[in-house]
Amino acid sequence: MADMEATAATGRPRLYSYWRSSCSHRARIALNFKGVDYEYKAVNLLKGEQSDPEFVKLNPMKFVPALIDDDAVIGDSYAIALYLEDKYPNPPLLPQDPKKKALNHQIANIVSSGIQPLHNLTVLRFIDQKIGAADSVSWTQEQIERGFTAIENLIQLKGCAGKYATGDEVQLADVFLAPQIFAAIERTKIDMSNYPTLARLHAEYMAHPAFEAALPARQPDAP
Repeated sequence: MADMEATAATGRPRLYSYWRSSCSHRARIALNFKGVDYEYKAVNLLKGEQSDPEFVKLNPMKFVPALIDDDAVIGDSYAIALYLEDKYPNPPLLPQDPKKKALNHQIANIVSSGIQPLHNLTVLRFIDQKIGAADSVSWTQEQIERGFTAIENLIQLKGCAGKYATGDEVQLADVFLAPQIFAAIERTKIDMSNYPTLARLHAEYMAHPAFEAALPARQPDAP
């Protein structure tokens, strides 16, 4: 495939991303945190570019992000993060302690499986068409608040929050939390006073260079 050949020639990974996508946002944070110099390739979801046959070869699910690195083609933000963790172990995203490692995976899974998919573009379009736009807004808020309540309680129960979600270093949980919190504040207008731990984490993320560089407005395809 031409895209893979081009990546091999430059030696730089290529990230297929959409500026507003929280899944792409996660991948950008992970790449930045690991210090990986990558090429940004925009995929406009509103124009349906994710259904282009060439992109479907990279990610048959027609989602962003997708990462090409040498002969590796990875079409999922979670898999991308774990791939980067294996290839670039320092700085680490996962702790050695098995309990904290499990907690990181649990928080990341709540975001990636229990919150974000329930209000992605496909779901919201379906709700808009079948029920109405007002209902899609309330649906989104309900899914985010349910997930945030679980994560807030989980972090407090484990008593492990330091500067970041699971300690004093950025870890996998933070990579997934940051885009979800950002979207909740900026797009869904969630009242974060109900989630004081997550609100504090948001402030930390916004001050971290790797997170700041990954913000939607900082991307080449942002309007």
